Amino acid sequence: MSCQDSTLPKPKGYFRIDLPEKEYRTTSDSIPFPFQFELPQYAAVNLQRTAESPNFFNVDFARYGARIHFSYLPIDSNVNQLLEESRRLAYEHTVKAQEIDEELILNESERVFGTYYTIKGNAASSEQFFITDSSTHFVRGALYFNVAPNPDSLGPVHDFIEKDIEHLIETFKWRN
Repeated sequence: MSCQDSTLPKPKGYFRIDLPEKEYRTTSDSIPFPFQFELPQYAAVNLQRTAESPNFFNVDFARYGARIHFSYLPIDSNVNQLLEESRRLAYEHTVKAQEIDEELILNESERVFGTYYTIKGNAASSEQFFITDSSTHFVRGALYFNVAPNPDSLGPVHDFIEKDIEHLIETFKWRN
């Protein structure tokens, strides 16, 4: 027995994911909202939710089973309520999260202000943010995958899309 090769069970593996080069385009004509930003070529604006409710839309990363849920709300003496609601929605994930990092969004020349939440662990949404001009407009976004959260298998795709969200925020502009 000891002189023979022993077979061991192979560890669980994950599919190989080929990630494309990043190439961006502006959403200026594809969304009916008073703002624009740059999206990668492999993402698509989905206005199905807008037809159901005029304040919502999605950005789909169909190839990767990911979606950013967006909401747009005009500010009408309710900015503090909107800020607190965004914070509450991000921190609802503390049950599964290992850590939640907050990063300020500050682009004074474009009047773009907000907070970017990175939620680490097995939370349903790993990236959330809100952007406002602090007087008229408020936008909130949350990234979700169409699979159970598993940082081991989602890691490469999550990191890839996270850079797209960062680019989206950096290129965000209000339209008049």
